Amino acid sequence: MMNRNLQAAWDLPQVADMLNPAPLMLEMGVTRTGDGRLVAAARADLPGCKGEMIDWWFRFFETTEHLKWWHPADHKKHDGWDSQWQRRKNYIGATINAVEALGDIPATAARIKFHHPADFFGAEPYQQAQAQGWVSAAVCGCIGFGDEVALDDDANPLDGRMIHVVRDTAWGCVLRSRFILGESSSDAEQPLPDAIGLGLMQHCHCEFTSLSKFLPSLFYAENVESITPPEWW
Repeated sequence: MMNRNLQAAWDLPQVADMLNPAPLMLEMGVTRTGDGRLVAAARADLPGCKGEMIDWWFRFFETTEHLKWWHPADHKKHDGWDSQWQRRKNYIGATINAVEALGDIPATAARIKFHHPADFFGAEPYQQAQAQGWVSAAVCGCIGFGDEVALDDDANPLDGRMIHVVRDTAWGCVLRSRFILGESSSDAEQPLPDAIGLGLMQHCHCEFTSLSKFLPSLFYAENVESITPPEWW
């Protein structure tokens, strides 16, 4: 299979607009691209969290227990990172395998290969957004579902793409997420149902809301030698 251009020429201008904090036409909901791909948008306010913490989480979690902290109901099993993942150091270029459900939609295997945000947005737009304080972190990856995931020549899953963009605020951070699904489907007469997009939107909002409840304390506890925790008294 041929490799793909991962940047945002996806018949979906709102993806590039995610770097700008101005309101979007679709902050939460489901839509479709002109060629029928399913798009799920989600947003979550994460009090007490920062982009640095979200990025760190992907360098920290490595067990089924950690996944269940993240989403107690939908996350079923962590099937492991590949050798590119380095605990506390790196997840860019790494691939994770897990088993997840979407509410009433039965659990299925999922595979994600993570990329640097510049691979999705372009280096210059992403750096400019960071310099303006519009983006404090972004987590991007190619995703696939099922027991046999179609891959390109660089081992990127072909089913779709996932984007999480974080912007720090005075009270914590805002997370915007997009999922573009159905990229590997060749059957235009049977597109992915809207229910999958709606389930993914709800799942994403719930998992990051859950994460925000414990992430600050975990982050400070695991980094106490280099970061001073806040004085709450």
